[in-house]
Amino acid sequence: MSSTDASKASKKDPQRAAATPSPTTRSAKTTRWSVSDIVVASTLAVAAGVIFWGWNLSYQVIGGLFAAYPPMATIVHGMWLFPGVLGALIIRKPGAAIYCELVAAVVSALLGSQWGLTVLSSGFVQGLGAELIFLAFLYRRFTLDTAVLAGALSGFFGGATYHWIIPMYAYAPLETAVHIGCFTLSGAIIAGALMWVATRGLAATSVLGPLASRRAHREPVVGSGAGR
Repeated sequence: MSSTDASKASKKDPQRAAATPSPTTRSAKTTRWSVSDIVVASTLAVAAGVIFWGWNLSYQVIGGLFAAYPPMATIVHGMWLFPGVLGALIIRKPGAAIYCELVAAVVSALLGSQWGLTVLSSGFVQGLGAELIFLAFLYRRFTLDTAVLAGALSGFFGGATYHWIIPMYAYAPLETAVHIGCFTLSGAIIAGALMWVATRGLAATSVLGPLASRRAHREPVVGSGAGR
């Protein structure tokens, strides 16, 4: 229907015109967070923060497995990236990745992370990495490839953070590349692919009923489609 036709229709039937949402209204509905979005994202983030706390404690043992070549330890660091990607896949609204990753980091710090308040800055940066991928697709694409890219960029940002923003490592150039590369790969697999599978599994159980991701298990694996 053209704008002229729409104008004529609104004059003939004002009630119908008022009931039909404009493109601007539709956009606002898809980007504005609902109460359900806030509750689910907060619950997910707090639960992830508790998981972080447990992972932090166990990492002293797990990290020792890479004593022979420490730069490769980041191959398991995707465990610190999953809330951002999972939150974005489930909530599907702007800011979800940053919010979930940052809140999880806050909870981890409050519970006594051995890295102290530095986890807040790293959480923000890692969440930003995932957020930028979903933003690039205008929050309309939540397929496997998108999730993998989001996890990978989150991992890359995480690795870069520990070298240039919060310098915790002093590796030679080759070891630095390995460190960041393994972090990126871990993000792609653990935070990206596995969280995409987890989202489909949750959707299949109908627990995501009020959310935009409620039909995630019926969406294509790759492509541009996303359920609403």
